[in-house]
Formats: sequence, C-alpha cells, structure tokens
Amino acid sequence: MNGKTFKSSMRARYLKQKLFFGAVRLSALLITLALFGILAYILANGFRAITWEFLTQPPTDSMTKGGIMPAIVGTLYLTVGAILVALPLGVVSAIFLTEYAKQGALTRIIRIGVNCLAGVPSVVFGLFGLGFFVVFLKFGSSILAGALTLGILILPTIIGAAEEALKAVPQTFREASLALGVSKWNTIFRITLPSALPGILTGAILGVGRAAGETAPIMFTAAAFFTAVLPKSIFDEVMALPYHIYVLATAGTHIEETRPLQYGTVLVLIALVLGIDLIAIVMRSMIRRNKRW
Repeated sequence: MNGKTFKSSMRARYLKQKLFFGAVRLSALLITLALFGILAYILANGFRAITWEFLTQPPTDSMTKGGIMPAIVGTLYLTVGAILVALPLGVVSAIFLTEYAKQGALTRIIRIGVNCLAGVPSVVFGLFGLGFFVVFLKFGSSILAGALTLGILILPTIIGAAEEALKAVPQTFREASLALGVSKWNTIFRITLPSALPGILTGAILGVGRAAGETAPIMFTAAAFFTAVLPKSIFDEVMALPYHIYVLATAGTHIEETRPLQYGTVLVLIALVLGIDLIAIVMRSMIRRNKRW
C-alpha cells in the first residue's frame, strides 16, 4: 500500500469514526432533551398543586380537593418493603451463581430464567400476587402482599446487577484471602461483598425506581381506591401514588377538575423516587471513596 492509498484509507476511517460518534452524541442529546422536556411539562402543569395541604392532608370531596398524604406513605411502605424483600434474596442468589454454582448447563438455564423473568409484563406479576399472596396465602389486599409482589418484580434486576458487581471484583482478592487460610464464606462476606457493594446498590437504585412507579402489581394486591387513614399494620391496604394517578386520570367523575392534582401527584412521585435514589447514590459514593483499591 503506497502513501496516498494509506492516507485515503485513514481519512475514510476518520470520517466513519466522526460520523459514528456524532450519531452517538446526537442520540444522547435527543434523549436528554426528551427527558428534560417531559420534566418541564410536568413541572409547569403540576407545581401549582404543590402546597402544604396537598402534601399533608388526605383527599376530600370525591378526591377533587385535599391532598395525597396517604398515597405518599403507602408508596414509601410498598417501595421499602419491596427492597427489603428483593435485596437479600437477589444478593444471595447472585452469590450462589457467582461463587458456588458450577458453571454448567444448569447455571446457564437459571440465568436464562432470570433474564426471561425480567421481561415478563408487570400485570402478570400482579395476577401472580393476587392468586398466590392474596388468595392462596390469605394475606388479602395488603402492604405485605403488595411488597412481596413488587419484590419478585424487581428481583431479576437486582440479581443481574449484583452478579455483575461480584464478577467485577478481582479474582486475586479471593485468592489472597484463601491463601491466608480464610474460609470461603468469610472471604465472600468480608472481601468480595464489600468490594461489590457499590454495584449492588446500583441495582437497588434501579429496583427502587421500578417498584415505586408500578401500577398493575399493586392494583391487584395492595392499592385502595380511597382511604383517609394511614395503615396500622402490614395487613392493611393502602393508597399509592401510581394507582392514585391512574384513578384520577381515568376512573374519577371529575377528571378535568382533577387535572392539576394529577400533574402534582406525578411531580411528587418523581421527587420521591429521585429522593430515594439520591440517598442510595450518596451511600454508594461514600462506599467508593472508602475503598482501598
């Protein structure tokens, strides 16, 4: 290849590279603009509804006035309950698949099953929760049934994130610990898990976002159309922000009158999810700063 042909080839490669990175930047810009556009639209239509009464009082007058305090509390209960269910199960499952299971056909089938479970529509989880937790186990429409259903819903996300985080821990850490006579379980508990914790928290953040925003699973297992009192036990049903938005937008008798309340409720739900995610992100950042490698 002579010099002229080489320069022409390099020029073509450089042009292709610029076109590719330009397309990537354009895609990222369009996604960012769409996100901020949606947030700006919701903020513009919902900020007038955000008052102290709206955040601290129950709905009144056929849910055309008042606030959404029971729905906020119910969403927090369901989301925290789902994480308490899914996080330990997801981490233990990831530890088994990564550290103990033999990498053969059975393990591959389990991973395929987990990936397939992540793609199941949320309404199917809701029907499963209705049949198993509400009817078979007789939990009724309750926080417990809703949290368990949401926990199963986000379990594949947490398993996948935890497994990738555990795989990212250098193998030399495990080998050095085992060479010093430390048992395998202590190596996992004291070396592997702390090193993988930031990645596990990333999966928890994704799970929180999905659990807090789901409507179909809680519609069948936990959500009440209206209740002015806060739950007193895990066997009480609750209002929840996603289902409350659905009710205001589709099932109410004064849909147009409640339009500002709908946007205000959406705004509160977004703020709630972002607040929980922010706490997890701060914890993850603190853990990463304290890591020694």
